[in-house]
Amino acid sequence: MTQPAPTLEQLGWNSELERAFCSFASQGLFPARVIAEHRGAYEVVCRDGAHIAEISGVFRRAAASKSAFPAVGDWAAVSFDPGARRRTIHGLLPRRTKLSRLSPGGEEQIIAANIDTVFIVQGLDADYNLKRLERYLAAARAGGAKAVVILNKTDLDPCAAQKAAEISSLGHDAPVLLLDSINRVGYEQLDAHITAGRAIVLAGSSGSGKSTIINNLMGSGLQRTASVRVDDSKGRHTTTGRRLFILQTSGALLIDTPGLRGLELWAGTDTVEETFDDIHTLSAGCRFGDCVHITEPGCAVREALESGALPRAHYDNYLKLRGETAFLKSKTDLAERLKKKAAGKKISKQIKDIMKRKGKSG
Repeated sequence: MTQPAPTLEQLGWNSELERAFCSFASQGLFPARVIAEHRGAYEVVCRDGAHIAEISGVFRRAAASKSAFPAVGDWAAVSFDPGARRRTIHGLLPRRTKLSRLSPGGEEQIIAANIDTVFIVQGLDADYNLKRLERYLAAARAGGAKAVVILNKTDLDPCAAQKAAEISSLGHDAPVLLLDSINRVGYEQLDAHITAGRAIVLAGSSGSGKSTIINNLMGSGLQRTASVRVDDSKGRHTTTGRRLFILQTSGALLIDTPGLRGLELWAGTDTVEETFDDIHTLSAGCRFGDCVHITEPGCAVREALESGALPRAHYDNYLKLRGETAFLKSKTDLAERLKKKAAGKKISKQIKDIMKRKGKSG
């Protein structure tokens, strides 16, 4: 039996959002939440149920980049053409938070919008990777959402508790939870993070067990699952698109995402410093205020590294992510300068054309 579409209130609509929507309402538009992405279209929930909508031509032309297009979790301003029975998205409310990454094309790609918590899921088989985990933690912080680490498949790893302790010792401000999804052990730990109206995105590699976690929370086989390849623990991409679900028991909102083979950071250097708070704290003891913790004398970070107090892998990952964000900033700064230069040339050409026409008419 098909479940009825949730109400806007169940999806998080409130008086604050209604006030922010006033300018759209004055144009005769109505609110909707994006709950799924399809090729060239979006599934949205409006007051009268769930519908497929497309973005308007004006919206498409005005978008500065693909990150301005709707993403799952966005609040959209929609119109309805009864004759064509078509719903059209004309704009979005500003995003409160987001989870994004650097796309292969060099732009920001929004994975989910207006989320409260990112459940970073790693399977305790060959999927476990501390460097990848720290990358996800930095991405969550960059988007303004709270992070919770889930180490899944504890039934496969007798050293699960040690790995949880290892993550906790690195000083990341994120609780670490252990789950056995096959036997449904440890799920009571999720209760504090899954409450009515709270939006949660599950992120991680394919095969980490995200869809199984959703099925267990929803008490159904709603998300198709598949076993991982035994030789390398890589999943088979059972989730093919981003989609928002509502938990009937708690009223929480869950967004599942396809497994990400890589997560290139879309973040600033400050985000990396905040994510690696233990290194940032150590840096207060460096001799030089602009110390980059590589070869400078009197570097408290290097001293901690050499004494063994700071793990080498943790330090190396910090330098790698800091380097990535610095390179990203240089690229985006260059792109912005080129864009302004091109706009200036266009305006200059338009002025010259106007002056030529005036000269001919005179």
